[in-house]
Amino acid sequence: MRIHKKSTIRGLRDIRTHSGRVESAGVPYVTYMKISALEMEKARRETEKFSAEARIGNIDQRLAEIEAEKEALLVGVGERTNTATRRPASDKSAPARQEGKQGFRVKY
Repeated sequence: MRIHKKSTIRGLRDIRTHSGRVESAGVPYVTYMKISALEMEKARRETEKFSAEARIGNIDQRLAEIEAEKEALLVGVGERTNTATRRPASDKSAPARQEGKQGFRVKY
């Protein structure tokens, strides 16, 4: 069996040149393009930041509304007392009240 060796003849494609190896830092338009890309990303991130801050504000507002509504409901069922809706101390039919931040409790 004969083994053929690959020929060592080189063509025009095998000649090494310096084309395409120019320092990208030396070409001004490449640097300006990088700066432009960074500025566009910065603008997008600032828009995201403002949007996130607005969402956080909406969430904080809703949490305050939830707490106010919860407090009103607790006053309504007698779990919390309000100065205008205090029950007399002699009323034994009223459910037991838990003062403080312990939450809503139901006794069976």
